[in-house]
Amino acid sequence: MNQGVRALGVAESTGGGRRATVAGSVVRADRTFDDLVLDSWTVGGTDATDTVIDCWEQLDREDIRYLLVAGIAPAWFNVLDLQAIHDATERPVLSVSFEASEGLEPALQDAFGDDPEALEVRLATYDRQPPRERVEVNGETCFVRAVGCEAAEAREVVDGFTPEGGRPEPVRVARLCARGGDDFRHRLPDGD
Repeated sequence: MNQGVRALGVAESTGGGRRATVAGSVVRADRTFDDLVLDSWTVGGTDATDTVIDCWEQLDREDIRYLLVAGIAPAWFNVLDLQAIHDATERPVLSVSFEASEGLEPALQDAFGDDPEALEVRLATYDRQPPRERVEVNGETCFVRAVGCEAAEAREVVDGFTPEGGRPEPVRVARLCARGGDDFRHRLPDGD
């Protein structure tokens, strides 16, 4: 992969409260950190997809070639719609997670079984997502869902943006930035 290729990584920090801090970090394949945007989404809400799109729009960077998001259901099942993100950005979108799972349906049933409408919305969004593919990188395993590119390209992107360890740099840096932003926000007098 060309070392100048850029990806936007989006990750969150849920340090308590009704909103999770979200960071979008632009990182080149050579590990150069290039830009940052901060935002938030609702814990237990349905606004994560729109927030990722807002991060993309705030950056206004046509040179970003890929979007990588941490997981598929951040902030207590605020399920991401990868196809909607792809449609809005016209870029390949990869959801990268790091734990084996049989799927979210049982957890969604447990969390929202008393609210059929909330459960239906989340299940419908989750069911539209592509299956996860197991990807081995640097001796570690991650799981990738990809929209807008073939499985081989998705593996190449994950490998190209993961110079060491098992987490792609754009997602790793975004998570660090989100944690820092979350810590700062909670130290403010009116922070939640």
